[in-house]
Amino acid sequence: MRGLDIRYFVRRIWMFFLVIFIAASFNFLIPRLAPGNPIGAITSRMANASAGIENGQAMFEAYRKRFGLDEPMYVQYGKYMWNVIHLDFGQSLSAYPADVWDIIKPAVGWSVGLIGVSVMLTFALGITIGAALAWKGTPRIVRSLLPLTMIGGVLPYYLMGILLLYVFAFTARLLPMSGAADSSIPVEFDWPYVQTIASHAVLPALSIILTSLGTWALTMRGLIVNTVGEDYMLLADAKGLKKMRILWWYSVRNAIPPQVTHLAIALGYVVSGAILVEIVFSYPGLGYQLYQAIVNSDYTVIQGITLVLTLSVGFSVLIIDLIYPRLDPRVTYVAESSG
Repeated sequence: MRGLDIRYFVRRIWMFFLVIFIAASFNFLIPRLAPGNPIGAITSRMANASAGIENGQAMFEAYRKRFGLDEPMYVQYGKYMWNVIHLDFGQSLSAYPADVWDIIKPAVGWSVGLIGVSVMLTFALGITIGAALAWKGTPRIVRSLLPLTMIGGVLPYYLMGILLLYVFAFTARLLPMSGAADSSIPVEFDWPYVQTIASHAVLPALSIILTSLGTWALTMRGLIVNTVGEDYMLLADAKGLKKMRILWWYSVRNAIPPQVTHLAIALGYVVSGAILVEIVFSYPGLGYQLYQAIVNSDYTVIQGITLVLTLSVGFSVLIIDLIYPRLDPRVTYVAESSG
């Protein structure tokens, strides 16, 4: 690796850790600056659920001491940052003594499986539709039908989800209404379990795909249009290359780098989940867990989820920063390093 490449790499790594440090600090401060007390909220709910709590003040103080909330703020901050370095999110306030990571880990898998696959499918379909809309060689009937795929873009995720629920779950009863799998089927890697996971994921995935497909397609169409008339396109046509080869190997290949950047950022947000979609479908991803943690004032779970989101987005941006000069020769390590 050349010296300039090394400097570019080191600068990006340093920026990554700086962003994570700043984000983790805000992650610590914001819940503590909010009005209310997490321990007080928990004991109040316990009191409302029964006639009262015997020795409630003693329980309150024991909870505060157990979670370190009785210590000075700087001591709490130091312990928090030490735990962040070791990826130790502590224990849940509302589900004590459950570890936060034990709550987050399965939710990450569900969110990655649902939203990750949905984003990748949307990316592939959006690139294809956008290229077809901009390419002059696309048959007229296809060009007239392709815009119909972008109608869903006028609705937000949750409204599309409710509409799909009404049509396919309540009315037609073709697909399940909620959850991620049928509880009556054993959790084993076999066809019945895979089938129930797929059937439960269809509606939430469709709500994501249908509402975001138009954005990807329109952006790609604009990028493809900008390649028409470029010297390399005229040369490819003059050489007599096949139209489809010119479209994908010359036009799409040169137009796609900005879309790859968008894809990296979108995938970074996968672990946060499409919160409203997961709430509508009661899908047990990170978005749903974050909503439950907010409702229960479970600050440790909120901090764990937001920190995972920060790490995922930061890491995705770091990766695209490092590989982007390889995707687009117009972005060079030399230009970045000479600033």
